[in-house]
Amino acid sequence: MGTLTLLPCVAAGSPSAAAPIRVGLTPVFLSSDLELTGRLAAYLEKATTRPVELVTRRTYQEVTAMLVAGQLDAAWICGFPFVAHRSELQLVATPVWRGQPLYRAYVIVDRDRKAGGIAALRGDIHAYSDPDSNSGFLCTRAALAELGERSETFFSRSFFTYGHRNVIEAVSSGLAASGSVDGYVYDVVSELEPKFVARTRVLRTSEWLGFPPIAAPASPPDAGRLNALKAALLGMDGDADGRAVLALLKLDRFASEPLGLYDAIAAKAAMVAAAG
Repeated sequence: MGTLTLLPCVAAGSPSAAAPIRVGLTPVFLSSDLELTGRLAAYLEKATTRPVELVTRRTYQEVTAMLVAGQLDAAWICGFPFVAHRSELQLVATPVWRGQPLYRAYVIVDRDRKAGGIAALRGDIHAYSDPDSNSGFLCTRAALAELGERSETFFSRSFFTYGHRNVIEAVSSGLAASGSVDGYVYDVVSELEPKFVARTRVLRTSEWLGFPPIAAPASPPDAGRLNALKAALLGMDGDADGRAVLALLKLDRFASEPLGLYDAIAAKAAMVAAAG
């Protein structure tokens, strides 16, 4: 995946002739559907009066590295890399889903499997989403750490699919016996494409955790661009085009939330690190 750019025709010297706002999208993003990304870019361009580049990469690590290096104005990342780089990043906005800035991590299995808890998955081939994913990696490792187990020895084998939809597909097809997936993605896909998840069921849910945030470098490349982007995100639910984008994402709005929202994820990261 590369860069999706929508550049309107503008007159020299107009506000839109300024440098583009570069926004990174990781696999936490629900879909790479062209209608969705096109509408998102179009709304942000209208709201900020600047050209916008939506920069996509295959892994969280690639986008996070670009963000920390100041090559992006902001990015929609996961809570795990956000807390891992907390000193280098700032919180811009948090999505609100079903009335809360929260989501959960799921462990899924085949719908007919009788397993009743994560301890029953010993010896599985397990599908993770991404090594920098909270819901698709960290939460399961933390749950195992609470049992005194490590992923490397608990499962017979594990692999990364680099996408939450790919985790669902791996379990559905039997490529994996179980998988770790973003609850927001799983629930929305269940609603929009019930046949896609029909062969799976949720075995375990985590507690409610801070929804994957929009983050920016602590020292942004351009404060004006970042302020314009933040205002556009926080005002999205007050604009007809913005509400259309939110409807495609199945989100209520974007909100300003305290950093403490991500403390539980930081605690999981610390637990896993201590477990080795």
